[in-house]
Amino acid sequence: MGVDIESVAEATSGAVGALLSTTILYPLDTCKTRYQADDRASGRQKYRNLSDVLWEAVSTRQILSLYQGLGTKNLQSFIAQFVYFYGYSYFKRLYLSKSGSKSIGTKANLIIAAAAGACTAIVTQPLDTASSRMQTTTFGKSKGLWKTLTEGTWSEAFDGLGISLLLTSNPAIQYTVFDQLKQRLLKEKQNKLDAGSSPEALSAFSAFVLGAISKSIATFLTYPAIRFIFIPSFGVFDRNFER
Repeated sequence: MGVDIESVAEATSGAVGALLSTTILYPLDTCKTRYQADDRASGRQKYRNLSDVLWEAVSTRQILSLYQGLGTKNLQSFIAQFVYFYGYSYFKRLYLSKSGSKSIGTKANLIIAAAAGACTAIVTQPLDTASSRMQTTTFGKSKGLWKTLTEGTWSEAFDGLGISLLLTSNPAIQYTVFDQLKQRLLKEKQNKLDAGSSPEALSAFSAFVLGAISKSIATFLTYPAIRFIFIPSFGVFDRNFER
């Protein structure tokens, strides 16, 4: 079966967009990761809120350390988004061609999105583990990707894979909500146009708003699992904090 050029184009655009958003928001992501990984048991809590993480970087003159692991995170984000967008687009087109339908329902959309997400989680889990370790290492003492991964066994690099597979529901929900909102919005716009007019494309601002709404809904529904993903790795995080 030949390469689906349209799927590759969608995957590439999604991956490039992910690189930009990951880079811009990375300091906040580092603060969030360190805060979530903080051990709150037995009075060992280090951070009371996200601003404490930022203040630690400022007070130790390690502001740039908020970007430690950015290269690994960008690599993970690019691969993840490319694999996900390609898988989602490919499976969607395959479903439509096999079923003969002109549109895809919500249930089928969720299944396709979850399948694409599962493939993505398996491929990128070691990079996700490495970037999390780098983010939670003492500011200024982060190591390179290969050294971070080889500190433990390869099975440890896949720590949290089960939860990550569970979290495939996050992008599944996100892109299903986005797709359904997009179709509804475009349908409303088309109804306002003449019957012979070509369908109107989604504007950049509309895509941004729909993306923010869909991501917020997906994050709200899956946040307990996102929080739980750090628990199996507390041993690693605690060692990193002490370094």
